[in-house]
Amino acid sequence: MTYPKLLHTVLDTTNVRELAEFYRELLGLRYRPGDEPPADGAADTAADDEGWLVLVDSTGSPELAFQQVDSLTPTTWPKHDVPMQMHLDLTVPDVAELERQRERTEALGARLLLDRTDDPAEPLYVFADLSGHPFCLFVG
Repeated sequence: MTYPKLLHTVLDTTNVRELAEFYRELLGLRYRPGDEPPADGAADTAADDEGWLVLVDSTGSPELAFQQVDSLTPTTWPKHDVPMQMHLDLTVPDVAELERQRERTEALGARLLLDRTDDPAEPLYVFADLSGHPFCLFVG
């Protein structure tokens, strides 16, 4: 039997380049050819004209895509007024790396939503990215 293959995960955002840059830096990804920011300070035609950017891994496989939207209502999690609807889970090998990545993540502009590092079974942080999408960073 043949099954569909997941191509990439798409995140809506009101600032496609800003969010793509956040995840490019956080995850060490690169732009799909043609989606790179202009080098000479010219207008960002990929983001302005198409409203769609894709990040790929080192082999060129798509990982994340970003779609421009006019407005976005961020989740209110852990309250349930506006649910998460979706989130990303990111893992690191140990607690020392978890702490290093927390510092990097916050320096890139993420907002800490939950600190559950006192849980010895699964220490984790939950962050909101620049558009308010939640993601978990934990030892896995």
